[in-house]
Amino acid sequence: MNAPFYHAGQIVRLCDLADPNERARIEGFVARMGGTPFHRPAWLCAVERGTGQRARGIIAESSGELAGWLPLTEVRSPWFPAALVSTGFAVGGGPLAASSAVAQKLCKAATELARRLACGSVELRGGDAPEGWAIIADRHANFAGPIAADDARQLAVIPRKHRAEVRKGLDRDFRITIGKAPADLAAHYAIYSESVRNLGTPVFPRALFAAMIEALDADTLTLWEGGNPVASVLSLYHGDAVMPYWGGGSRAARASRANERLYFELMRHARARGCLRFDFGRSKVGSGAYAYKKNWGFEAEPLRYATWTDGALRPRNIDPTSSEYSARIELWKRLPMAVTNRLGPVIAKGLA
Repeated sequence: MNAPFYHAGQIVRLCDLADPNERARIEGFVARMGGTPFHRPAWLCAVERGTGQRARGIIAESSGELAGWLPLTEVRSPWFPAALVSTGFAVGGGPLAASSAVAQKLCKAATELARRLACGSVELRGGDAPEGWAIIADRHANFAGPIAADDARQLAVIPRKHRAEVRKGLDRDFRITIGKAPADLAAHYAIYSESVRNLGTPVFPRALFAAMIEALDADTLTLWEGGNPVASVLSLYHGDAVMPYWGGGSRAARASRANERLYFELMRHARARGCLRFDFGRSKVGSGAYAYKKNWGFEAEPLRYATWTDGALRPRNIDPTSSEYSARIELWKRLPMAVTNRLGPVIAKGLA
C-alpha cells in the first residue's frame, strides 16, 4: 500500500503517520506553506484517536524534498458510504503543494487510493482540484477579520444593532473560565451537546475534543450563571489567529446574550495572547449562523470545495439541508439528552 502511485518527475506515495520523523517533516512543510491546522498531521492523528476514523495522507517528493501533501481521513460508517475526506471533521484541507501540477498529481493519487479502499468519493475542503471534479463554490462561506487593539475599537467595528446586543451581554454578571482541564472539557461538552441536539444534529464523541486539546494549541472558554454553564466554545490557535471552532449555548443563552458575551470575551482573551485575527469559521450560505456572523461585521468569503466520485460506487450525502434528512432532524430535536448523548457520537463519527 505504501508503494508509489506513479513516477513522473516526483515520487507520490502514502506517508507513514506512525513514523514521528515523517510527521515532523510534514508538520514543517505545512508551516512553510502557510497551511491550516486542518493540514497538520497532528489534526489527522487527533481525529483518529478521538473517533477511530483512520488518518492517511499522500506526499509528493522531488529530489528527496517534499513538494506536496494531501491530508486525508478515511471515513467509514454503517449509515453512510465510505469516503476519503481532506480533511475529516474540518472546514478546510485539500492539497498543499508547490505548484498546481503537483496538486493535480496528489488528487489523482487520492482517487487511486479511494478505489483500492472501496471509497465512493474523495472530498476536498479547499485547494486545487483537477478538471472534471464536481466543484461547490456557493454553499459555504468563511468569516474572518482583524482583532482590534482594544475593547472600545472592537465594539466600534460591530454594526450598531448587534453592538447593542453585545453591550447587554457585557452588562451581565457571568463567571468566566478558560482552560483545558477535564473539568473545563466536561462543562464545554455539556453545553455543546445540548446546543447541537437542539439543532437536530448528533454530537461528536467527547474523546474527539479531548484529543484536540491534547494535540493542538487549544482551550475552552465557558460562561457560567450560578453553578451552571450557559455558553462555551473550544477554540484553536494557529499562527496569528484564534479560531472558535466548536461552540454553543443553552436555551437560556439567547435571553441573557451569553453568546454575544462569549465571543467578545474570546476576542479579549485572544488579544491578550497576541492574536491578530479572529477566524469565525464556516457557515452555510443563508443559514442563521451565516447571518449571525455577518452581524458581527465580518465579510463572507466563499469557500470552494470539490468532490470526485467513483461511478461504480454510491457517493455519500451528509448535507443536513437535504430533504432526505429533514424528518430525522426534527425527530432528533425531540429526543432526551440522555439518548442523544449516547447515540449521537456513534452516528456522528460518519459525519466527518
